[in-house]
Amino acid sequence: MKNQKESIAISGGGILGLSIGIALLKKQPSLSVTVFEKEADLGLHASGRNSGVLHAGFYYSPDSLKAKFCREGNEQLRFFIAKYGVPYINPGKIVLAQNIEQVAGLQKLYNRGVANGVQLEIRTQKELVDLEPLAKSDFDFLWSPTTGVSDPLKLIQALGREFISMGGEIKYNSHISFVNQLTLNGKVLKCDHFVNASGSFATEVAQKMGFAKNYRVMPFLGTYKQVPVEKLPLSRLIYPVPHPVNPFLGVHFTLSIDGKVKIGPTAIPVLGKEQYALSSKFALSDLTIFLRNVLSINSGEKHNLASIALSEYPNLFEKTLIERSSHLVPSVKSVKGWERKRPGIRAQLLDIRNGELVQDFIVEGDEKSTHILNAVSPGWTAALPFGEYVAESIL
Repeated sequence: MKNQKESIAISGGGILGLSIGIALLKKQPSLSVTVFEKEADLGLHASGRNSGVLHAGFYYSPDSLKAKFCREGNEQLRFFIAKYGVPYINPGKIVLAQNIEQVAGLQKLYNRGVANGVQLEIRTQKELVDLEPLAKSDFDFLWSPTTGVSDPLKLIQALGREFISMGGEIKYNSHISFVNQLTLNGKVLKCDHFVNASGSFATEVAQKMGFAKNYRVMPFLGTYKQVPVEKLPLSRLIYPVPHPVNPFLGVHFTLSIDGKVKIGPTAIPVLGKEQYALSSKFALSDLTIFLRNVLSINSGEKHNLASIALSEYPNLFEKTLIERSSHLVPSVKSVKGWERKRPGIRAQLLDIRNGELVQDFIVEGDEKSTHILNAVSPGWTAALPFGEYVAESIL
């Protein structure tokens, strides 16, 4: 951009939209940058409903954008958290193998982490009792000391304050659409560059503007159960070795800033992009897209949606969730009084050319617009350097 007075409109007041806005104003303070949020406040969807885990960056292929931004994002986010006094704890993460086949997966995670510059250790089974007495495994385990936890809502509110302090503007109740031209609440929206960070709805906006031709969104519902930490006094996050193909981390234990222990999440295929309960209403168009997604996934060679659903739907029942998680922490079986935590939606991108659930971040665009098509986990952790990457491409 040669004219430093140009205006940039960002659709979506999530953590990524705000991070892009902050990065743009850092690089070029004279820009006019406005974030348009469809809700009346920040953090009502993915950015405020996630687990709050600051991932270390060892799950991702070294040549991916996720690997590039997650480790750096972990460091930047902790610095930002300290700057604004956002609640934060650093319990670290334990990844446990449950059988001899998963030991190879554990080693693969370690190798990836080392290649990504992440601080990691493989510890012996005998050391597990000292690090987390409630965890159980008959094999070596992975220890990630830089995995932390913060408060998603308070963090995004702090990012909003940072953005505004730099000269940015946030406009709420703002519905952006595209029919021949960009409109805001039905009126023409004029800007020199448009950034589509609309989360679950990003592909819909992008397709109307001629992008995301090879993609659709497949929503997955994530639900958790939680109890006060006094009932299950874990001091670490405890995860299984993830599925080798599906882009989910499996049922695990996390801690929260408000003193809770959570088990979950589920990964339930649902129809609506904001369908936070299976009983919620959905549009006929959602059903049509869902059926097309099923056909695309099942025509590919990598995933089977039926097997994912059959594996995940039982996790909606507390008894099943506890039974499955007891392989990591046996004493969970004796804990009573589990409560439902506010659920979230994983807006998983689907490549309709091969039926694959896309693993990496995806960005498309041209001189007039930029579209963030896939920013699922660790999108929250990676947001600040990811925002810098997007801002650099725009400028």
